Amino acid sequence: MSEGNTFVNALIGAVVTVVTVSVLPFSPLVGGAVSGYLEGGDAQDALKVGAISGFLALIPVVLLLMFIGNVLLIFFIGGGASASALIGGLGFVFFLLVFVTGLLYVVLLSAVGGWVGLYLKQELDL
Repeated sequence: MSEGNTFVNALIGAVVTVVTVSVLPFSPLVGGAVSGYLEGGDAQDALKVGAISGFLALIPVVLLLMFIGNVLLIFFIGGGASASALIGGLGFVFFLLVFVTGLLYVVLLSAVGGWVGLYLKQELDL
């Protein structure tokens, strides 16, 4: 049984991830640990809240990448219709590659962090 609101705990963990992303190399682990610590409950609850936290933290990254990709596409479009179609197709493939890689990295590390946060709460009484 969870000890708090799962969405609020996941949102707090996502904020921690986004704030610490430029400082810590494994910031999704830290954000997931915060959300898992706040959630409590059992391992399934901690993994779930960590994964939700990672997914919520991924949203600003995807929006930023889409913005940067569109700005770069505008600058490179000057070569005619065939060049814009080629750049658009490559941009889409690049976006999918970055999104899937980011999804795996952020969500999996956040889920593991949720489990670590639960471990710290239960076993070490922190």
